[in-house]
Amino acid sequence: MTELLVDVISGAMMLVGGAFAVIGGIGVVRFPDVFTRLHAGGITDTLAALLIVGGLMLQAGWSILTFKLLLILLFLLFTTPTASHATARAAMAAGLQPLLGVVRPKGDGSSNT
Repeated sequence: MTELLVDVISGAMMLVGGAFAVIGGIGVVRFPDVFTRLHAGGITDTLAALLIVGGLMLQAGWSILTFKLLLILLFLLFTTPTASHATARAAMAAGLQPLLGVVRPKGDGSSNT
């Protein structure tokens, strides 16, 4: 009974983590500027890694593999936000500004021409 519960919880964690990764990937492609893309990628990537590696840790049980997965998770939790921050600072140093207001795609019929 306990093993079935662990399998269900870990499977749900990995499934939700995979969904967050896909949503983040779609956000990176769809958002208009580097800052919103960083937000979409950084937030969902961190949460997806937490859920996926957490589900794998539940599947591994108490072993050396769990310790290794924990080290991988800690590495990801420190490097992903740091990389997002460094990319945002580099974009600001390069002179890029965040887009403000409503961004409408071309050809949506709302232009004043």
